[in-house]
Amino acid sequence: MKVTLRIWRQKGPEDKGGMVEYKLDDISPDASFLEMLDVLNEQLIQKGEEPVAFDHDCREGICGMCSLVINGTPHGPERNTTTCQLHMRKFKDGEVIDVEPWRAKAFPVVKDLVVDRSAFDRIISAGGYITAPTGTAPEAHSVPVPKPDADKAFEAAECIGCGACVAACPNGSASLFLGAKVTHLGLLPQGQPERWDRVVSMLDAHDAEGFGGCTNTGECTVACPKGIPLDVIGRLNHDYLKATAGGKKK
Repeated sequence: MKVTLRIWRQKGPEDKGGMVEYKLDDISPDASFLEMLDVLNEQLIQKGEEPVAFDHDCREGICGMCSLVINGTPHGPERNTTTCQLHMRKFKDGEVIDVEPWRAKAFPVVKDLVVDRSAFDRIISAGGYITAPTGTAPEAHSVPVPKPDADKAFEAAECIGCGACVAACPNGSASLFLGAKVTHLGLLPQGQPERWDRVVSMLDAHDAEGFGGCTNTGECTVACPKGIPLDVIGRLNHDYLKATAGGKKK
């Protein structure tokens, strides 16, 4: 395949940045999108030019590091797929492909396609954990969990914290990420002691980091590579209202 890449290049947080065009030939349709960028970087290094900086780690759709906006869509054109699992056969021979970083106030650009997503870490630190004692693992069925709750908790736990929901949201909201974390822990018995303090602390941290508010456009769930459903935001709002109203009832 032949492709023309228009990639966002930015030397640092204070640099203005801009799109730079590169042409690649003989790219295998079976190559992943990140492997294609590896080929580009090898060519740039051979020419003595600065390679394109981009985030990556596991390349198995697990870690959430591969944060790229491809032709205006976080993670690219294939639904429920991370950038690292996106293959070049999804593009046409000769296609022009725009590659940009996440665009959000709370995710400042570090360099080129790399953004600082430490805001997510600070939200988790504010309450995305449980204080149940660790040690010897209890028997699997010693604490009964209704299957509907277990299924919903597992579904929410699939969130990999990539930030695609933020990049897709016109308001730059992280409500889908936040809703997934609150839902995951709030449905399980181990998460009950901190349930009400958790949702207030995490939402306060979310707002303090500069994320926008949710207006239910639904772009977040469409862009999410793990298909986290929009109803986790409803549970987030439910728990927050209960916590702040003083009712604190399920």
